[in-house]
Amino acid sequence: MGKWEAVGLVAGREVKTRLKSKAFLATTAVTIVLLIGFTLVMKLVQGGSDASVGVAGGSTALEAPLKSTAETLGQTIDVHPVDEAAGRRQVDDGSLDALLVGDGSKIVVVVKKDIDGKLRSALDVLAGRLALNQEIVKLNGDPAAISQAVAEAKAVVEPLEPPFDYNGQQLVMGMIAGVLIYMSLLINGQSVAQGVVEEKSSRVVELLLATIQPWQLMAGKVLGIGVVGLVQMVAIGGFGLVAGLATGVLTISLSAAVGTVVWLIVWFLLGFFAYSLVFAALAALVSRQEDVGGVITPPLMFVILGYVLGISILPSDPGNHLVEVLSLVPLFAPTLMPMRMAMGGVPVWEAGLAVVLVLALIPALVWLSGRIYRNAVMRSGAKVKLVDALRAA
Repeated sequence: MGKWEAVGLVAGREVKTRLKSKAFLATTAVTIVLLIGFTLVMKLVQGGSDASVGVAGGSTALEAPLKSTAETLGQTIDVHPVDEAAGRRQVDDGSLDALLVGDGSKIVVVVKKDIDGKLRSALDVLAGRLALNQEIVKLNGDPAAISQAVAEAKAVVEPLEPPFDYNGQQLVMGMIAGVLIYMSLLINGQSVAQGVVEEKSSRVVELLLATIQPWQLMAGKVLGIGVVGLVQMVAIGGFGLVAGLATGVLTISLSAAVGTVVWLIVWFLLGFFAYSLVFAALAALVSRQEDVGGVITPPLMFVILGYVLGISILPSDPGNHLVEVLSLVPLFAPTLMPMRMAMGGVPVWEAGLAVVLVLALIPALVWLSGRIYRNAVMRSGAKVKLVDALRAA
């Protein structure tokens, strides 16, 4: 049997076993359902408005000014021309949040009990505009021309460096990418460690190592679970992308959305193989499932720390320099870089450098983890010291 043929057999066994497991099917299905549910919630949130206002009589002329005023304040107000009597009934039954009445020269609002603070702010600004226009007319000025001049007046900003264009959708996709990477590394990485201990404690490893070499068993297990994780990531990312585009929640270009999913998969593979090699080696040091958590906690903390830093800093400060530097470090890159890339604004050289550094680290991890695994996996009973496992068998 060839060297890689043995690796393929071990990997094939892992793929067949885990793809049929109820835990894998349930986890994948639940994640997809949650992602689609999140998409539908975002659709409902985006499709709503801050208030619904009726305009009656002379106040119907305020429809356009009210909408534009709300937009400048970051609000969305639905305005409906109605008969005053019908409008008052709609305010009473809750169909309308407010009704503007009168001749339109000033703001007169009919509400059921009280008025929302954000709506009051918009109406106060509109009232101020009406008062200003009236004073301009008294001075024989043109309110329309002056309003246009005021609207076109903008502060001139001179950045020292070109700013990155972040939008809300990119931020959300970055957060989703971070969560998926974190969960996948956490679940699949620990599956590798638990599988190693299971085979060691049941003495199955002794039978397997009678026909294949230790590094082939370790590589096959990591490769097989990696393929299962890849299938899961493709399914989740694909369903999430289709749901976002189908509902109209994602309005960014198709190429940008697909690029995010592709990079999500790439960084899952890089992160998984790097961390799983370490998990497999450290798990070989113990013989009981109860001890797995203790030996894999130190490297697992880097996964958790990268995720926590990204999820807590990037939403409010996408260009944070600390996160930018850490995303190039191989220990943090699998969690931080996909989040930054999903948000956009990452220079090509930074993304390329991060990939190269992780790829350069993996061969070293293969050698180091293979040595620890080979020297520890056949020792049952008490926990094997890491120093002993690093020595030649």
